[in-house]
Amino acid sequence: MIYFNCDYNEGAHPSILHMLEETNMEQTVGYGLDPYCERARELILEQCHAPEAEVHFLVGGTQTNTTAISSVLRPHQGVICPDSGHIQVHETGAIEACGHRVIPVPSKAGKISGEQIEEVWRGHWEDEVHEHMVQPKMVYISYPTEYGTLYSLNELEEISSVCRRCGLILYLDGARLGYGLCAKGNTLSLPDLARLCDIFYIGGTKQGALFGEALVIANPLLREDFRYLIKQKGGMLAKGRLLGIQFVALFQDRVYFEIARHANEMADKIREACVRLGFSFLFETTTNQIFPIFTKDQIKKLEKEFNLSFWEKVDEERSAMRICTSWASTEEMVDILIEALEQL
Repeated sequence: MIYFNCDYNEGAHPSILHMLEETNMEQTVGYGLDPYCERARELILEQCHAPEAEVHFLVGGTQTNTTAISSVLRPHQGVICPDSGHIQVHETGAIEACGHRVIPVPSKAGKISGEQIEEVWRGHWEDEVHEHMVQPKMVYISYPTEYGTLYSLNELEEISSVCRRCGLILYLDGARLGYGLCAKGNTLSLPDLARLCDIFYIGGTKQGALFGEALVIANPLLREDFRYLIKQKGGMLAKGRLLGIQFVALFQDRVYFEIARHANEMADKIREACVRLGFSFLFETTTNQIFPIFTKDQIKKLEKEFNLSFWEKVDEERSAMRICTSWASTEEMVDILIEALEQL
């Protein structure tokens, strides 16, 4: 069985394992205050062109989203989110469990616009009994989106402008950030994110790390007591250096971007084969996630050899499946899948 269902089936990139083994018997302080976490922070902020920002390392994506969002919102406030967003669909109500409502907005291929955000904001404040309602105070988007699609620089600038004009905090979930930044047609960079977002994270779990995410807080007003909140929400690792070491390995020689580029190239190869063979797609993407549409019989045949993710039923006969490549996807694995597609 070959797995193309997600991008975190494997352990970790060899450069991370090598560095972990090299440093295994070193003694350092804990909780992210060690020299490796400090070096990782330096590397990330250098590439963000944001020396004044803060970087915190958390153990996983849900802990990062929960900690970041709940740290910003007061008890009566909520977060605007695409209806397909991860915090809306795949985090078991983690944000609501912290006492904050997720305010879903209809998305187009996983994206929302500045106009939609402003409409929600105006709808609240123009209602004469707005104090009886959850107040929108934050905007959550992801890059790439849950559908592997990308915001353009112009789109993100528009969203950022609306947020600042309306007094909303802009938070970007970067669980698969490298795949987006290295995708064909991408117009965003790490410095753009640091400039346009109040807070965002650089995903490790889905991009070569054993686990862990790097949260960048660009807005100085959001930094006070943040480590208290990481601890309270279960995102702080006692052996914090394990997180720092991983991000040093990923960022010191731009490994993070090299392995993202590789995953995208493997996805491109599969995507091109699907186009050649006449398969249609639920969404057009250029990242490591592909959403081809297959018949029931075709899916049954593929599932004998491959683990793919069911995504969405298209009609009674056909469904969209997600094919997801990773840093560890090999040419051989991809060629075997393409050969199977040719036999359908």
